[in-house]
Amino acid sequence: MLATLGMQSEEDLIAYLPPAVRFNSRLSMEDGKSEFEIVDYFKERAERNANGYASFLGAGVYNHYRPVLVDAIVSRGEFLTSYTPYQAEISQGILAAIFEFQTMVCQLTGMEVANASMYDGSSAVPEAAMMAVRVTHRDRILIARAVHPEYREVLGTYTHRQHIPVEELAYEKNGRLDLDDLKAKLDDHTAAVIVQSPNFFGLIEQIDELSHIVHGKGALLVVVFTEAVALGLIEPPRHADIVVGELQSFAISPSYGGPFAGIIATHEKFIRQIPGRLAGETTDASGHRAFCLTLATREQHIRREKATSNICTNQALLALMATVFMSLYGKQGMRELAEQNLAKAHYLADKLPLAFDAPFFNEFVARTNGKSPEQINAALLDRKIIGGLPLARFYPELENCVLLCATEMSRRQDMDTLAQAFAKQ
Repeated sequence: MLATLGMQSEEDLIAYLPPAVRFNSRLSMEDGKSEFEIVDYFKERAERNANGYASFLGAGVYNHYRPVLVDAIVSRGEFLTSYTPYQAEISQGILAAIFEFQTMVCQLTGMEVANASMYDGSSAVPEAAMMAVRVTHRDRILIARAVHPEYREVLGTYTHRQHIPVEELAYEKNGRLDLDDLKAKLDDHTAAVIVQSPNFFGLIEQIDELSHIVHGKGALLVVVFTEAVALGLIEPPRHADIVVGELQSFAISPSYGGPFAGIIATHEKFIRQIPGRLAGETTDASGHRAFCLTLATREQHIRREKATSNICTNQALLALMATVFMSLYGKQGMRELAEQNLAKAHYLADKLPLAFDAPFFNEFVARTNGKSPEQINAALLDRKIIGGLPLARFYPELENCVLLCATEMSRRQDMDTLAQAFAKQ
């Protein structure tokens, strides 16, 4: 393999990585360790690194409670081994689960149809953009700068080779989309306007007003969310044309950044342009309720030139986690969970200097008043608290600002400790 690639050693395979992230020495372990001892060694260090730490880090990945029943169900072999359920006669269980997932996503978002999940929220955004291009026969995308920065990067990767121009929309001093900038940039070539609510700063966008402006120019409105718990409290984005997002908050462990379960939902009139697959309800030969794959507009099922997407992998296991979560909580439980997140975030925010004054859910941007976010985070780490995300990395104009998140997992004592770290000079 190395000879074919024109390389001399295995190290050449990772030569593109910066030296700072490459590990070139031996692990500090004694020789002659057994496999059992090595596994035990890493378990011990993992426990030492993670156990007992409070986290106020959000930014698209959230620390919520995972009901124990979730793992009890998704660990069953019937779900672990299921792939795309092509043969309905032997796949009724997983097809029923997918159908329930789609139904719940529609109830959650106010849309009429939803697919059987995407890879994650970041890949769902460009899929929605390309869907809008197909629907409108236009070739330009506008995306709010307050959409998750990494989602915007993935959109740029998707659209670059398809020669779809993407332009960003500014945010106002209050952190929400600048409507004047939108009106100035929106034209007859715009296929879609993509906004996030709650946006990356945790702020609730004015979706109703946005929809009137966008639809007035014949473009589609795509609404993104990363914090699904917010939909237990805020109005579903019914005025959107396409809703995309991430269900990681619904019992999917933050892990090391994945895998997650993205969603894409829309109106029935756009059903032929939705990527991935749809599970539908029908009846069998005996007239009993049954399920099957109703629509699959991808290149493995139809002619390649008519495919809407190459989204293939069945994310049903992750979608099943979210389905179990939503079933356990129910409508009232989801509302109570959202209210608890809202209350805890506002308790913490009341103790800190805020960068924006618009309504927010469980995330907000705080100013550090002269200190660097890194200094504050280092001090918090000594107290076994993981601080927020320094925003200068993605928004240079927000230097000395940090994005903080509080969920139902946040304790009053830890929030008070965090506030004290901001107050100390």
